[in-house]
Amino acid sequence: MPRLVLQGSQWGDEGKGKITDYLAQKADVVVRFQGGNNAGHTIVFDNHKYALKLLPSGIFSKHIKNVLAQGMVINVEALLNEIQTIKEQGITSFQLYISSRAHVIMPYHLDLDGASESLLGDNKIGTTKKGIGPCYTDKYARFGIRIADLLEKDALKARLEAILPIKNKELESYGLKPYDLEYLLNLGLSWGDKIRDHVTDTSILLTEEIKKDSKILFEGAQGAMLCIENGTYPYVTSSSPLAASVSINSGIAPKYVDKVLGIMKAYTTRVGEGPFPTELNNSLGDAIREKGHEYGTVTHRPRRVGYLDLVVINHAKRVSGIDYLAIMLLDVLTGLDLKICYAYELDGKVIDYIPATLTEYQRVKPLYVSLPSWNEDISKVTCYQDLPDNCKAYLKKIEELTSLKISMISVGPSRENTIVIEDLL
Repeated sequence: MPRLVLQGSQWGDEGKGKITDYLAQKADVVVRFQGGNNAGHTIVFDNHKYALKLLPSGIFSKHIKNVLAQGMVINVEALLNEIQTIKEQGITSFQLYISSRAHVIMPYHLDLDGASESLLGDNKIGTTKKGIGPCYTDKYARFGIRIADLLEKDALKARLEAILPIKNKELESYGLKPYDLEYLLNLGLSWGDKIRDHVTDTSILLTEEIKKDSKILFEGAQGAMLCIENGTYPYVTSSSPLAASVSINSGIAPKYVDKVLGIMKAYTTRVGEGPFPTELNNSLGDAIREKGHEYGTVTHRPRRVGYLDLVVINHAKRVSGIDYLAIMLLDVLTGLDLKICYAYELDGKVIDYIPATLTEYQRVKPLYVSLPSWNEDISKVTCYQDLPDNCKAYLKKIEELTSLKISMISVGPSRENTIVIEDLL
């Protein structure tokens, strides 16, 4: 399976970074295909922890081609800072390719993001205020600035002359200070000079790698329930992290996507606002949060915690074509009360799907199956057969209720704390 998509299957933060890092050791190319620096991946190896926001998880291996594809929105200043950080941590030999068609997060996008969230008040989306939404809005309104524009003064100036009067009127409507064209022009050109050597047409690059039958990992940011099309709208991100969007966001044909690995926690978390049927607002939820270090990689916000919700996983399976599952943070559940949500009750009727409206989704009551826990330390286990019986029963119940096979299990933060049942690469 030379082309594998790693798909977040819940509300993001599922541990995609670790699995990408683990599988990347066998890959030739790792691709981020959407989102921006609103997503964080924490990777642990050689007793060091690395927090990535924009860079693909293969950046630590010098033989891997790391691609920021055209579906991304890129804060160039944040990218440059991230590159400098990993260099200071000793990661100095890497291959990075930035799509010339990716959109640029401009300073006014950050201003507008914060202003709109404040105006929404109690109805706020819970964004990271990184300018992601306003940048995607401009992309589809055809007011965007792309990476290629930063490399040519005349091109960038023409775009700013067309766009800035509109953006300044938006800023002024919020009581914010407008931007000077010359300032943004010089800023954009300085960014372009710093990243010029990394910029290319990544669609062509990926097509050439496909011709060579290279092993390619596509890593999405966030998760299925935050998909703009299939998530808990409007409490979603501004792009689609689903495997179905890999083609359009990477500039390759759909037929070149081979398999989809759904990444999921052994429980459920989400950050920000919106419905969360299995949420635990009690001491058990607090215990899981502390044991699992459930705080945002980018924002450091405490994550909301709940029982495992397989209605969510089956929704992700249906809309993104998941073939296999990777179970993350299984060790966190050691010694804890275990329940799995297998369906909802809505107005007296049992349902197995995610309602489209928030009003309906907020009314659902989760239906659970309870399972016995285990007390044995599983963090050093490297073989599935060596897991405690109750632990295996929990995993088998997931397979039974999703009709999906588990291919990988994470029992700790480092590469070594990984049980591989079926090698997908």
